[in-house]
Amino acid sequence: MYTVKALFFTLQGEGAHTGRPALFCRFSGCNLWSGLEKHRTHAICHFCDTDFRGVDGLGGGHFETADALADTLLNHWPDDTSPPFIVCTGGEPLLQLDQTLVDAMHQRGFEIAIETNGTLLPPTGIDWICVSPKGRANVVITQCDELKLVYPQPDSMPERFSHIQAKYYYLTPMADPHADDDITLYRDSITADTISYCLAHPRWRLNLQSHKIINIA
Repeated sequence: MYTVKALFFTLQGEGAHTGRPALFCRFSGCNLWSGLEKHRTHAICHFCDTDFRGVDGLGGGHFETADALADTLLNHWPDDTSPPFIVCTGGEPLLQLDQTLVDAMHQRGFEIAIETNGTLLPPTGIDWICVSPKGRANVVITQCDELKLVYPQPDSMPERFSHIQAKYYYLTPMADPHADDDITLYRDSITADTISYCLAHPRWRLNLQSHKIINIA
């Protein structure tokens, strides 16, 4: 059984695939926060701005088998002249994304990307792995395509992950939905700090969430 919050076709808004048409499969559930506001303060990941609870999103639901979900995903891809590209996200997709589902999607021609907090090992064969560490959580993935770190996090500063091998290293300015001060000034200040860190440490690139800037899903 696979529990999916939402399925939606859009443009990838951040990272190395920015601007690329992609089908997003948002799995329900996370191992770093329950998704309930009453638990946010004490959660390992307390700044999440994503609704990953339940199955009430567009295209969401319960899928009994990997084949049933893979067929549904393929039906959401609008163009049979181009290889389908899927981004598995959450919550934490590796709570549900298993080898059976990876194989089923590959059998249907999907190129598979995943956005994970890195606390769980992935099945084999995923084509693009993006790791986004959160708080004090232990990251067990040490090699990925893209390391995308929300900045700053007192328990997850870039130096902590210098051992992780990646093709790309990104810093995303923190956009805390519960900042106490004026939110615009807060974001401007954090963005400036993130830029300064990238300039001082050229291994890291600035990552902006373009989907929020242009207001798409």
